[in-house]
Amino acid sequence: MRLNLFKMIIAGCCALASSASAAQWDRYGGQGGRQFTELDQIHSDNLARLSQAWVFRTGDLNQNFSRKSHSFQTNPIYWNELLFISTSANWVIAVNATSGEEVWRFDPQLPKAIGYSESASRGVSLWHGDSEVCADRIFLGTLVGQVYALNALTGELCNDFGEGGSVDMSKGVGEVDIGDYGITSPPAVLGDLLIVGSAIGDNRAVRSERGIVRALDVRTGALLWLWDPIPRSSADPAYSSWADDSAAIAGSANAWAPLSVDEERDLVFVPTSSPSPDFYGGERLGDNRYANSLVALRGSTGQVVWHQQLVHHDVWDYDVPSQPTLTTLQVDGERLPAVMVVTKTAMLYGFHRDTGQPLIGMTEQTVPASDVPGERLSPTQPFSSIPPLADQGALTVDDAFGIAWFDEQACAATIENFRSEGIFTPPTLQGTILNPSYAGGANWGGVAVDESRQIAVANVNQIPALVRLIPREELDAIRATGELDDWDISRMAGTPYFMARRIFLSPIGLPCTRPPWGKLVAVDLVSQNILWEVPLGRITDIAPAPIPNFEWGVPNMGGPLLTKSGLIVIGAAAEHALRIYDVHTGEELWYQRLPAAALATPMSYEVDGVQYIAIAAGGHDQLGLERGDYLVVFRLSE
Repeated sequence: MRLNLFKMIIAGCCALASSASAAQWDRYGGQGGRQFTELDQIHSDNLARLSQAWVFRTGDLNQNFSRKSHSFQTNPIYWNELLFISTSANWVIAVNATSGEEVWRFDPQLPKAIGYSESASRGVSLWHGDSEVCADRIFLGTLVGQVYALNALTGELCNDFGEGGSVDMSKGVGEVDIGDYGITSPPAVLGDLLIVGSAIGDNRAVRSERGIVRALDVRTGALLWLWDPIPRSSADPAYSSWADDSAAIAGSANAWAPLSVDEERDLVFVPTSSPSPDFYGGERLGDNRYANSLVALRGSTGQVVWHQQLVHHDVWDYDVPSQPTLTTLQVDGERLPAVMVVTKTAMLYGFHRDTGQPLIGMTEQTVPASDVPGERLSPTQPFSSIPPLADQGALTVDDAFGIAWFDEQACAATIENFRSEGIFTPPTLQGTILNPSYAGGANWGGVAVDESRQIAVANVNQIPALVRLIPREELDAIRATGELDDWDISRMAGTPYFMARRIFLSPIGLPCTRPPWGKLVAVDLVSQNILWEVPLGRITDIAPAPIPNFEWGVPNMGGPLLTKSGLIVIGAAAEHALRIYDVHTGEELWYQRLPAAALATPMSYEVDGVQYIAIAAGGHDQLGLERGDYLVVFRLSE
């Protein structure tokens, strides 16, 4: 009897400890990347008392960089009453979680005079172990491909890791253009493994850096295994999906979004991106597996367990942009272990974690063909049975939008002259309307999942883009006409074409299609239907001129946080605001202005029985938003 009682006490103790751990935010996206907190002290009945607890300013406003854009996308992690954040300049800062006072900071001294293809640093990783040098470690990946190991208590380098505390991940990936190969998402920790992806600048050439995923020893930094999303050996079953010898020369297909791990199953879930270059695939014909896929790797070896390709032969820049979310799905009354991912195509997918079998229906559907010389597309693409979270339709002149007649007419003229057949309309020489755009649909904010309620929530963009392929010999003449003045032009070396692209905006700078331009969408995972959707954001902070503060929904990056008490907390919108919604209805319950737009994902933690909510508010240069360096934290007032 005493033994049984002892076992019950131990079991109760461990269950409490496990629950407490799950309630804290010690990794990117929280437990399983679900963007869900078990904390429920803050609920719909006391939101009137939710107010700012403190604000911390990092000091990073991109003031030392002349050729790098600015953002502040960190998802803070919590440990030992400290919050750990990273900034656009790759500073790592530990902040007291109750007072907002700085405890330490680390600056890797990024090169100042080079250009960067990215500005993002979405956070850091935490490891606890038995190392004599640093028992508790913070890991940072930088925009020049370094991985640093820091003492979590002091911020000092862990000198037993790599060379003096860092490993150069830009080695072994081929020829590197500095500033175009980096790490923007925190590495994943699986036991004593540190698993690192990469961000690679798009559209430069057929031959770009290898998008390999690597596992390092967390103590020494030694390379334990690597996996290349482009199969280089004919023995790999995916090799045949690359025509001729294209798998030998293609680059990228990298995993720039956060990875997820399942410790119990010894699995690493990897979201991969497009092979190089993004918008023309004539030099890499075939489906191009394992690119644009969700791939399950064996954590201990790096071997492929299963994969699901979500875009065949990508020529739309439809990377898998978000962290895979580990959850359970209720299928025919049974709860099954699942991994879910939301994509730029605005589609939500779910698979059995062990086998990759779809738990959300997935079918191959016919899509438009290419008329570009040298290109050959897949005749079908995989579609989720859940209705798309954003518009995927073809545009007609009747869809043109403007707040003045000349604005609308200019948008209508573009629609009339560009090819538009809905999602997967391929790039053309005449010009194509991509709907959704290369920014999505969904992006790196991912999907938040409430397992008990079986509700998933994601924020999406609903703004098309324009893309055009230009024969190399014609570029100068077309540029001379001025018609490419507002376009981004990429060289795509090794192909017959340059690529020009831009978001589909009117002459005064607003989207050419009707609002909402950004939405928050909830999905009932049992019925696999849209539960509700609402516009996300007002146009106050992006309007080119003073106009009424319409709640039209705006461009958004970052993601939602769900709480056990049934709240959705989200910034994300291109607006200086944080909002809270009811998870069942989508009703807005709380609104707070912020000092800058919070294009980041909130998190929540608890200290001494008090629940806090934290979010980074930093604006974004590429969206034309005011720069910020604010970590803003809220709690209930007494």
